[in-house]
Formats: sequence, structure tokens, C-alpha cells
Amino acid sequence: MTFDYEVDVAVVGGGACGLMAALRAARDPELVVAVYEKSTKEGCNTQFSSGSLAAGGTRFQRAAGIDDSPERHAADILKVSQDPESEPIVTALCRVAPRYVEWLADELGHPVEIGVDMARSGQSVPRLHTDTGRAGGGRLVTTMRKAVEAADNIAFVDNAPGVGLITEPGENGRAKVVGVEVLENGERRRVGAKAVVLAADGFGNNPKMLAEYCPQAVDAFYSGVSTSTGDAITWGVELGAQVRNMAAYLGHGLVVPGHGTRLNPVLPFLGALLVGVDGRRFVDEKAQGYSKLGRIIARQPSRKAVLIWDERMHETAMHSELMRESAAAGAFGRYESVAELAKAYSLPEDALADTIANFPVVSVVEDPAGVDHGRLEFPLRAGWVTHGILTTQGGLVVDTTGRVQHRDGGWIEGLYAGGGSACGISGPSAEGYMSGNGLLAALGFGWIIGDHLAAAG
Repeated sequence: MTFDYEVDVAVVGGGACGLMAALRAARDPELVVAVYEKSTKEGCNTQFSSGSLAAGGTRFQRAAGIDDSPERHAADILKVSQDPESEPIVTALCRVAPRYVEWLADELGHPVEIGVDMARSGQSVPRLHTDTGRAGGGRLVTTMRKAVEAADNIAFVDNAPGVGLITEPGENGRAKVVGVEVLENGERRRVGAKAVVLAADGFGNNPKMLAEYCPQAVDAFYSGVSTSTGDAITWGVELGAQVRNMAAYLGHGLVVPGHGTRLNPVLPFLGALLVGVDGRRFVDEKAQGYSKLGRIIARQPSRKAVLIWDERMHETAMHSELMRESAAAGAFGRYESVAELAKAYSLPEDALADTIANFPVVSVVEDPAGVDHGRLEFPLRAGWVTHGILTTQGGLVVDTTGRVQHRDGGWIEGLYAGGGSACGISGPSAEGYMSGNGLLAALGFGWIIGDHLAAAG
């Protein structure tokens, strides 16, 4: 079999998972690693995320007096996802999470802090780590790409989408992956590799796959990247790979229609109020993860609602780059009275006034005991929100080392998967997602796969 050139490890996708896999594999100086990125101009989903790193048992938590552990983290995920079959994977990812969070800080110089004010549904303690300044996922990708550029044995190839896997007959008559085909400068290249890592985004921007697997998300506002077309999943399926939880996706109930930005998910936990177009409250704002909240809002008339918060909450919410982007886009307003607010959103004034007057402000961020701290105080901030989809969560089934599993048992030799290419850890639907699960799976599998390949030599 002939190749245009050969490497030891070929990584398809230059987001969080692919970068982590490359960096960890390249710790073996004898390995030559190549990362093929479809388009840095279009970006990856990590760049458009909040960059929140969920990890239990880090030194950052201990310094803040937070008692947590990988086991507690895993238990929280499984309780929300209702997917006991994923327990071995969830446990493996939660065990490496504290290690890579501290590694990002210590080895790569990423400015990590624990987000003590970042309460999220389902998390029994604060465990979202973020960058100081809350610049978001773009800053995380920049940190990791700089490390890749500095590594002598990693080549990062931009504008080089993968177009297929290269195989040869393996054991038991099954295909063995021995390389990947990519487009470089528009020309097809055959790259030989001892291991191929599929670390591409999911299929959120593939209308055909979305209609087949996630019909509930078809009418949702898509907030992911254009390059999420599910190619890598398709290649795996063609080789007999097992897929799982294909109906699952990361939804979001705080997407601002007409702008595509998102409001800070901490707002409900600071005491913000959600009302429907009738001016009435329709949901317990704190009881939902933002993915599940998206499905609830999708059932509202006009598929949207109004989120209302006051200046006390606004100051904390503005710590997030997501919120700063929404402010810059004019995605929410400031109102001095009920009448002004009602007019701005065409809400019934009497119903809205009654709802606001009787809504107890309970901030579980400021007071975990959930004590009523009074009522919303004018001036108020408000913005429309609707349901959106950020990424899909179903994909190729892998084992605890990231090897892609064949639907008839065993694994496909030479093939690994993580990130949007692999089955996530949020169960079978949009309602099982817990904040941080996406990057936990992406970075965690990148770490696990890279270490596995480095150890194998």
C-alpha cells in the first residue's frame, strides 16, 4: 500500500480533543504526530463554548474550601444523565479531569481559577473551572495551539479536512485502519498512520443526520460551528463501528433569538425570572440544566420566553464572555418600570406586574441554603431567549482507552475517537446534559488517548 507520507499518529480535528491527544501523545519524542484541522477560520465548538472545565478534587477547589472528588463528580453526572451503561466511561473521564486541569495551569500556563459563582443544575458543589477574566473557550484553544506549535514532533495542518479512512484487512477479516485521506491545498493526500484519532465535531450542521437522529432539534437555533458535519462518525459506521445515544444533543434555553448569542447560565441561580408571552412564570428556573431548559422553552407559545434580572445579578453575570458578547450585540435591555418592560416585549402589563411582585429572589450562588432575599428591584434587565442546539452528543462507542468499538464486539484496530466523534456522557436525550460535560469528554478522551498512544510507543 502506498502513501504520500506517513506519521505515527494522525489526528482528525484540531479542537480541544484533538489538541490534547496530540500534546499527550507527543510526550514520546519518538512519535511523529499530525493534526488535520478542517478550518481554523471557521473555528471549532470549543472556541464558542464558555471554556468551563468540570473537575472534582482539584487543588483550586481545595484552596476555596470545596470538598469534591472524581467519584462525587461521576455520581452527579450519572444521576442527571440517567445512563448507567456509561458508568465506566464517566468514571474514567472524571478521574483524569483534575489531572488535566492542573496540567493546563502548571505545564501550559493557562490561567485557571475555580468558578465559585458558577452554580449549575445537578452539580452538588462548585466544580467549573474557568480562565481568569472569563474569556471563554477561545482562550483555551489559543493556549493549547501555542503548545502544539512549540512541540517539535507535532505538525498542525490547517485547511486540511479529512475525507476518509484508509484500511487493510486485519484480524478476523475485519478492516484495520492504517491511515487517513485528507485534502491539502485542495489535493487529496494519503497519510499512513499507526493510529488514527477521530476528534472532529459532531453533526449539528448536517441537516440530514440531524433530521434522522435528533428531530427535536431540527427547528432549534443552531449556535455551533459550520464544520460540524458528522463526517468522522459516518466513516466509523461504514467500518462497522457501534454508535449510541444518537438522539442526544447539547441544547440551550438561553439563546437570544435574532442575535445567536447566549445569556449567562448563572442568571437563574442568581434569582432571575423566566416568563412566557402571557407575562406569567412557567418553570422552576433553578431546577433545570440549560439543555433541558431549551426543550421546556420550545414548548412555549412562539417557542420563546423573557428572562428578567436586576442589577444585583447583572454585575456577577457580566463576568462571562458569553454575557459580554450579548451586551455588545444589544441582546438585552434595561427598564425602569413594569410598564416600560411590558411594552418592550408586548407582555400583558397587569400579569407581568403581578408575577414580578410575587417572585421570590433566591440566589443559590450567594446563599446555598436557598433563602428568599426579597423581590426583583428596578431597574431591571431583560431579554428574549429561545431554545438552541450547540453540539450533538451521540457518536461512536469507545472503550476506556478511546478505542472505537465494533458493533459485533471488540474494537476496530488502529482507530480511536473522542470529542464530537465519540458518544458523549449525557445520556440518550438533550435533558441529561450537565454543564461541563462536553469539554470533560473532549479533553478527557484527548488525555486518555494521547497517554495510551505515548505508552504504546
